[in-house]
Amino acid sequence: MNIVKLLSVLFVALLFSVKVQASLEIVITGGVDSGRPIAIVPFTFKGATLPNQRLDEIVAADLMRSGKFSPLTSIKMPQRPQNAAQVDFAAWAKEGVEAIVVGQITEVGIDRYSVSFELIDILKGSSGANRQALNAGRIVSSGDFILDSRETTINGSQFRQYAHRISDIVYEKLTGERGAFLTKIAYVLVNRKLEFSHQLVVADYDGANEQVLLRSKEPLMSPSWSPDGTKLAYVTFEKRQSQIYIQDIYTGRRSMLSSTPGINGAPVWSPDGKKMAMVLSKDGNTEIYTMDVNSKALTRLTNHRAIDTEPSWSPDGKELLFSSERGGNPQLYSVNLLTGATKRLTFEGEMNLAGSYTPDGNSVVMVNRIRGQYNIAKMDRKTHFLQVLTKTTLDESPSVAPNGSMIIYSTMHGSMQVLALVSMDGRFKARLPAVEGQVKSPAWSPFL
Repeated sequence: MNIVKLLSVLFVALLFSVKVQASLEIVITGGVDSGRPIAIVPFTFKGATLPNQRLDEIVAADLMRSGKFSPLTSIKMPQRPQNAAQVDFAAWAKEGVEAIVVGQITEVGIDRYSVSFELIDILKGSSGANRQALNAGRIVSSGDFILDSRETTINGSQFRQYAHRISDIVYEKLTGERGAFLTKIAYVLVNRKLEFSHQLVVADYDGANEQVLLRSKEPLMSPSWSPDGTKLAYVTFEKRQSQIYIQDIYTGRRSMLSSTPGINGAPVWSPDGKKMAMVLSKDGNTEIYTMDVNSKALTRLTNHRAIDTEPSWSPDGKELLFSSERGGNPQLYSVNLLTGATKRLTFEGEMNLAGSYTPDGNSVVMVNRIRGQYNIAKMDRKTHFLQVLTKTTLDESPSVAPNGSMIIYSTMHGSMQVLALVSMDGRFKARLPAVEGQVKSPAWSPFL
């Protein structure tokens, strides 16, 4: 083998040995300092082989992205305690910190690590009774200032996953709401430089651990998660016609659900997973239908000369939200699945579309156009108060986290189509641009 061939072989080997960078990377654009002050103290490590991922950094990033917390930077931490017994409550209280997470990582075998952590309420720990109990050499019960304490054993590949688990625990203990950091997102990545230019991708909520489910030369659209998080429904034009497919995320197996003449679009699973709402034009006009996933029996829900599209289920599965031009410009309507009664929900702004209910059913998230600007908005169902949450450009395809805390959507950043995050109160904002290509049609998974 000559030197040129040898260098070529080494170069190829190097390419495949380098860890691939995530396609999406979160860029914070606002709201970092508006959350509750907490601290995730760097975990101490005992062992020979240092893990390649920092649990504390992942947890701090998770909690910051929720929009509800403002983690203290390491340089501002008054101390680095390993456990509750070492915590100087007065020092942390002086920094205004409400709660801290402390922990230890111990190497217990080949690629095996014991991880323990404690979530400590600084405000409770600063009280006189707690200080006396600690000074007497006794830690008070976890029901007092130790809000949670756990220990588990993981392998090296599970550090990121377990960090998200810690984030979920901390989030729930401090807010009373379930955390959504162990969830995933699905999206469509478009790169015109590739032969198979359209890719259906699944990744962790923060863009890590991406997995390409499907590559196609033709457009892919509208991914929708099954309620158990094991399947995706989506629209493909692989056969030069819109068709709805269902694909198993773990086995890769897929099956065609709908291929009627004309439009087959906007599939959305019912909350019980037994039906699929969709848009069909097989009878001439674009209407909303539901299909039994097993029998494929169709039920037509709308019958109007206007375009009806973008269905979305209510959390209780009793009605569908949809966009319609029956009043002129697109607005949001709902149809009762039992009675068939239809009513208009939105009136404010030039148009409202791509609506979906929040998980508690109390609000509707949508794309709202005012003065020609398309932005993500939220409307309270009782008061009909509408709050515009974003100031980005040409926002579309909003999808709500299963705990209702965040919204992921597609938007323009310069000439690039990217994904973005906004908290439900509009304070925290971030972008998830692709390393290369355009990103669109995001869908947030259910709890996994």
